[in-house]
Amino acid sequence: MNFTLRVWRQKNAEDKGRFENYRVEDVPEDASFLEMMDILNETLIESDREPIVFDHDCREGICGACSLFVSGRAHGPKRAVTACQLFMRSFKDGETIIIEPWRAKAFPVLKDLMVDRSAFDRIIQKGGYVSINTGGAPDAHTIAIPKPDADEAMDAAACIGCGACVATCPNASAMLFVAAKVSQLALLPQGKPERKKRVLEMIQQMDEEGFGACSNNYACEAECPKEISVAHIARLNREYFGAAID
Repeated sequence: MNFTLRVWRQKNAEDKGRFENYRVEDVPEDASFLEMMDILNETLIESDREPIVFDHDCREGICGACSLFVSGRAHGPKRAVTACQLFMRSFKDGETIIIEPWRAKAFPVLKDLMVDRSAFDRIIQKGGYVSINTGGAPDAHTIAIPKPDADEAMDAAACIGCGACVATCPNASAMLFVAAKVSQLALLPQGKPERKKRVLEMIQQMDEEGFGACSNNYACEAECPKEISVAHIARLNREYFGAAID
């Protein structure tokens, strides 16, 4: 398969950046999108040109590092996948593919397609954990948790912090990310002692990082690779208002 790529190139955070065109040929249809980028970079290196910088780690759809906007969609045209799990058979032979980094004030571009997502780390540091001493791991049946609550908590815990929700939101909101982290702990007994402090401090940090307000257009849910529901945002709002007026 052959493709024309329009790739965002940016030397550093201060550079204005621009699109550059590249041609990749003989790409296997079962190659992943990141493997296709590897093929392009090998070609650039062989011709003494600077390779394209992009972020990646596990390449198994669980680390959230591959923050690529592909032809106008976070992680590309397929639902519920990250860019590393997107395969080139999803595109037409000869297609022009536009590749950009996440576009959000809170995710500044470091170089080319790599962005700084440490804003998410700082939000987690404000309360996305359980700090009380819970001792050793108890037997599974020791703490009774209703199955619907356990299932919903696990659904929220599936968030990999990739930032697709931010990149696809018109307001660059991080509400789905924060909601998943707050909801995951609010549903479990281990997270209840700190639930009020947690939600207040995580929301405050989210605002300080420069993320926008929720736009209620469900784009975050549609593009989330783990299909996390916006219902968690409703729980986040309830948790926040309950803590704020208490």
